Amino acid sequence: MKISILERDSLGIDVDMSAIEKLGDVTVYAATTVENAAEHIGDADIIIANKLPLNEQTLKEAKNLKFVAQTATGTNNVDFGYTNTHGIKVANVPSYSTDSVAQHTFSLLLYLVEKMRFFDDYVKNGTYSKSSCFSCLDMIYPEIAGKTWGIIGMGAIGQKVAQIATVFGCKVITYSASGKTYEMPYEQVDFDTLLAESDILSVHAPLNEYTKDLMNYDAFCRMKESAYFINVGRGPIVVEEDLAKALEEGQIRAAGLDVMRIEPLPIDSPLLKIQDSSKLIITPHTAWATSEARQRCVDVVTENIKAFLRGEEKNIVKG
Repeated sequence: MKISILERDSLGIDVDMSAIEKLGDVTVYAATTVENAAEHIGDADIIIANKLPLNEQTLKEAKNLKFVAQTATGTNNVDFGYTNTHGIKVANVPSYSTDSVAQHTFSLLLYLVEKMRFFDDYVKNGTYSKSSCFSCLDMIYPEIAGKTWGIIGMGAIGQKVAQIATVFGCKVITYSASGKTYEMPYEQVDFDTLLAESDILSVHAPLNEYTKDLMNYDAFCRMKESAYFINVGRGPIVVEEDLAKALEEGQIRAAGLDVMRIEPLPIDSPLLKIQDSSKLIITPHTAWATSEARQRCVDVVTENIKAFLRGEEKNIVKG
């Protein structure tokens, strides 16, 4: 059984993939593009992919391909019309990064709320050493206890964030872009209420017809001027030029992003015009990437492939 690992660099060099290497004749590529996909896939029976578009253009020469093992939960890169028609099964990795992304959500928020960049600079540039006061009260910041935390997307990650936010003393409200209702101990509200009442608004939703461009200029203008916005869901949920405009105008206080519409972020992105890290912090899609989460991902991919080889279905996604 021939297996091609197409995007090895996207998993990190510290991750142990030896279990996969025992499953067949494995070829490893650091990265794969649309232009060299046909060459890298070759006559493989199984491919392991992440962000590479998997459609007619990249798969039409893959005559032996039977199974796609995604190293991710999301499958937006897969053209299921093509894979289903050609009998190619696709498996994903659900819930492997829940703790990692929830942790990062709070890292982004607390960096902004507690003015971490300012206070670190204050000490390290020598200003604190010259001060006559034991503390610095130049920057005012709030507690998040007692604040209303709005959540878009109540999957595993959204639920984890809600649990932690509750421990912090926040009131949690939720919004479902698809209109789906949940049996959870949190108030489900409409979009207008979510925007108007949230002191903190975090996005944990998948990208679909309901969420694409959901957070646009109009939405940001309906939020509190004191609100914090966090997106660790999918980049295209946010209209980035609208967010940049809203931040520059003070429509919201600050934003933390881990996902962008195009990754890596283009050098001419309007977001890069905002250099004030008290208004905007951007991390390079690392919320998922704790060492533990990446190893869990590879371990589940291994089990997905083993199940396929046994003729069983595990974590199969059909679109």
